[in-house]
Amino acid sequence: MAGSLDEQPGFAPDCDSPIPYMQRTRDYYAAIGYTTPYRWAHYTDAPFQALKKPLAESRVTIVTTAAPYDPAKGDQGPGAAYNGSAKFYEVYDGDTSQRHDLRISHIGYDRTHTTATDSGTWFPLPQLLKAAVAGRIGEAAPRFFGAPTNRSHRVTVEVDAPAILARCLADKVDAAVLVPNCPVCHQTTGLIARHLEVHGISTVVMGCAKDIVEHTAVPRFLFSDFPLGNSAGKPHDLESQVLTFDLALRLLELAPGARTTMQSPLRWSEDASWKSDYNNVSRMSPKELARRRSEFDKQKAIAKGNRAA
Repeated sequence: MAGSLDEQPGFAPDCDSPIPYMQRTRDYYAAIGYTTPYRWAHYTDAPFQALKKPLAESRVTIVTTAAPYDPAKGDQGPGAAYNGSAKFYEVYDGDTSQRHDLRISHIGYDRTHTTATDSGTWFPLPQLLKAAVAGRIGEAAPRFFGAPTNRSHRVTVEVDAPAILARCLADKVDAAVLVPNCPVCHQTTGLIARHLEVHGISTVVMGCAKDIVEHTAVPRFLFSDFPLGNSAGKPHDLESQVLTFDLALRLLELAPGARTTMQSPLRWSEDASWKSDYNNVSRMSPKELARRRSEFDKQKAIAKGNRAA
């Protein structure tokens, strides 16, 4: 037998664990000069609404944190730098029978290890429609909903979650699949999922930030250990997107109770070193931290102006 655990077949390296996004985020903002630590939403219990009818008879919607593309708001294309101008601040909805160009340049996804070239990784509307045609679900709801990425728990709980609930009730939605992208997005969708469940709508969050979603305490969580921005599967890999959405539907059906987490069997790559990069201040020089502080202040000013407009 091998002499150490690291030499044993199948024993994973230390880096091959879910990224600790809450701690990375605290350390990152402290390093660029914001020393008051952000308080992540934390619950120990979660509401739980079992499906009221079989999934094959249920009306299902999507809640996304992606933003509609607006050519007037600067670069929002694949690999674009963080673009505060593209942020939105009110819940929106879209017709599920139409095609939509939704993008994620306005949030902090992993720009090092993914390039946002395939919206199927963050907006699984094609999979929802296929599930309806196949009879896996009863039908796609007439509308999907966009949830603003808001650092304020209060605004999410008191404004955005009720707005999405009202739309779901108007559309007679039975279940919702929520798809976050950035760290705060994961908290946002968790809080919305909790609100929907309290009011009788079953939910499942598909995400990549395990610590944040479980800290928020959601009813059902499908965890994909992928870089942020890929909650619905791998880019340009239809098989992975089909499997990921199907796993979310299975979780809607089979979760025995609240706080049920299912981990996707898919791996991003055999080399797990990508997990060491995201917002890791130990890998950034003082010059890089100063550049990031300057860019953050610039984007913050843009966002403040957009809010006031």
